[in-house]
Amino acid sequence: MPRYRLLIEYDGAPYRGWQYQADAPSVQGAIEDAIARFDGQRVTIQGAGRTDAGVHALGQVAHCDLRGDHDGGTVRDALNFYLRPQPIAVLAAEPVADDFNARFSATKRHYLYRVVNRRPDLALDLGRAWRVGRPLDIAAMREAAKRLIGHHDFTTFRSTECQSKSPIKTLDRIDIETEGWNVNLYVSARSFLHNQVRSMVGSLVHVGEGKWTPDDIARILDARDRTLCGQVAPAEGLYLVKVDY
Repeated sequence: MPRYRLLIEYDGAPYRGWQYQADAPSVQGAIEDAIARFDGQRVTIQGAGRTDAGVHALGQVAHCDLRGDHDGGTVRDALNFYLRPQPIAVLAAEPVADDFNARFSATKRHYLYRVVNRRPDLALDLGRAWRVGRPLDIAAMREAAKRLIGHHDFTTFRSTECQSKSPIKTLDRIDIETEGWNVNLYVSARSFLHNQVRSMVGSLVHVGEGKWTPDDIARILDARDRTLCGQVAPAEGLYLVKVDY
C-alpha cells in the first residue's frame, strides 16, 4: 500500500490531544475517520508529536498507508472534505518511501509558546495564548533561558506521567521575541519530554515576574526535582510549528 506524509494544522481546544482515545475526541481519531470514509479502510496513523489536550499545531506531520494510489492533491482535498467542519486542515499530502516514519524519521521539532503580556483580558486570542497580567522582564527571561540550552537532565521539567526512557535531552534553542504585548518563545530540539516546554515556559515567566532569578533556573535544573518546577504554562498557548526530516 502506498504511504503518504500529511502536513496538518489544527485547533487543539476541542480534543483530548493528538493521540487516539476510545472515550474522547482526538485529532488522530478524527483524521483516521476521514481516511476510512475516503479510502474505505480503517488505518492507524502516526504523528511526529503527541500534543496534549488543548495544544495546537501549525505543522504537525503524520504518515498513513492507503489502499488506493492517489496523487497528493487528491488525498489532501478528500481528507479535508471529510474533516469538515472540524478545526483540522490537511495542508499537504505527498507520497513517501515505505520506510518513512513521521515520528522516528524526525530530526528536530520546533514549538512556539505564545504569551500575551497585558492586564486586559483576551478577546481574539482567547484560547490561543496565555495572558500574563504582570509586566515581564524580558531581559531576565532571556538570560534564564540560556541556562536551559544544551544537553541536560530535564527531570525538573518533566511530567510525572512522562513515559520517556530517559530524562536527558538536548535543547537546541530557546528564543524570546517580542512585538507589542506579544511575547513569543521559540523552542527547538530533536525530541521533548512530556510537558517539558510548558514547564520551562512557566518557570521562565516566574523569572519575568521577578519571583525567581536566572540563577534559580540553573539551580532547579541541576536539582533534578520535579517538585521545584514553577507553574506549568497552560496548553492553549503552545503550538507545534514545524518538524524537520
